[in-house]
Amino acid sequence: MTTLSTAFAQAAADYRDRTAVIDADGTAYRFSQVQRMADSDASGWYAKGVRSGDRVLIAMGIGVDLYASLAALWSLGATVVLPEPAMGLAGVRTAIKATQPKFFCAAGPYKAIKLLLPDLWRIKLLTPNRHGKAAPYKPVADPDSLALISFTSGTTGTPKAIPRTHAFLMAQWKAVAPLLHSETAEIDLVTFPVFVLINLAEGRTSVLPNWKMSRLASLEPKAFVNWISANHCTRALLPPALCEKLVKAGETGTLGHIFTGGGPVFPDVVHNLQNITKNIKVTTVYGSTEAEPIAHANSTEEGYGLYVGRPVDAVRLRIVDMEIQVSGNHVNTGYLDPRRDAENKVYEGAMIWHRTGDAGRLDDQGRLWLLGRVGDQVTTDKGVQYPFAIETAARMWPGVVRAALTERNQMPVLVIEGDAKHMETWRGGAAAFGIKKVRNISAIPLDRRHHSKIDRIALRKYLSIGRNMF
Repeated sequence: MTTLSTAFAQAAADYRDRTAVIDADGTAYRFSQVQRMADSDASGWYAKGVRSGDRVLIAMGIGVDLYASLAALWSLGATVVLPEPAMGLAGVRTAIKATQPKFFCAAGPYKAIKLLLPDLWRIKLLTPNRHGKAAPYKPVADPDSLALISFTSGTTGTPKAIPRTHAFLMAQWKAVAPLLHSETAEIDLVTFPVFVLINLAEGRTSVLPNWKMSRLASLEPKAFVNWISANHCTRALLPPALCEKLVKAGETGTLGHIFTGGGPVFPDVVHNLQNITKNIKVTTVYGSTEAEPIAHANSTEEGYGLYVGRPVDAVRLRIVDMEIQVSGNHVNTGYLDPRRDAENKVYEGAMIWHRTGDAGRLDDQGRLWLLGRVGDQVTTDKGVQYPFAIETAARMWPGVVRAALTERNQMPVLVIEGDAKHMETWRGGAAAFGIKKVRNISAIPLDRRHHSKIDRIALRKYLSIGRNMF
């Protein structure tokens, strides 16, 4: 069975002179160059003792070195450990504790992490091996071996370590491939690393961000568009926060198709993009860290909740007590620490269902609508209301930038970021849903990973202390 590392090698042979990656500094790397970098790293790290089954913690920026390193380590049969980048050093500590890596692989300023964390002092450092010691090695391609350990974001609790075999990554590729398929050559601006891996395996060009994803607030919309146009990107894979940057810029550059996910994609964002560029295609993708993708949509629809389209062919999906549960070859079946499985896994004979924690419903056409996180619903004078149903509607009201439905002192509150001169209109809209309290704040707090999900824990904390922290 093919693995991603062997798929990389085959793509490098088939598309030697095609551009594989355009790095953050604008340097273009051909497929043959990326493969040579991976081969050099693998032979050098084999000489340093990396063997099949070894766990290797990686700390690198999103760049060509990261993808060459992944290909190199997988060709050696090693297991890559990826900390949650949004957590900073805390994420690295969590990854060390959960996986006990044998090696630490880093490049550039990330090498300093070894000095900052005593847990890494006794672990051998691996750096990109472009001209160092080398040793011949035989590539390993075992589909059942562990390829990757990554982590949930930790926004709703302690981060969980998610193991992925090579077979799992191949199943994910198979699930994603129909979404990304194109009859013409594409140049993709990619902000989600997993899609770069798939592009490398398929011989497609990926343009990487020239900004830090952890600092989206400081990215100038015009500079963003300039990066798209300078690299002649025809498609982009972006979180909703970056779609909003395009809206603020008032242009989409050379793009003809945008894939967006990693957070709720509200209809107003899609409509605003289409108002800028009439013929642009927008595909929303719904998934989770444990199951990507789950569903996708090429249009917006009005109804109770947030429309995310039809489940992908590779997934089995059901709704149990309003919660979305999924199963499939590309759906995680258990965590590295099996004690965590009880929180999110349902066992029914040979079938394992993943509880997403998302509330949703399927309509009579088999289309999926998201309602928010299970447990975030509130009780109003009009009955139980779910966040996305209210927030989707509120974002269409005048002056609203963002909206969040929550509770304070067991009373439903609609929190709105926007121009307070429309407060009376907002109150009238909220009353239609049975919500009596509307609160205006300067900025609703968002998640650290994609700056696209409301940080409801931080929001409730803000409301509890009664002063504007954001």
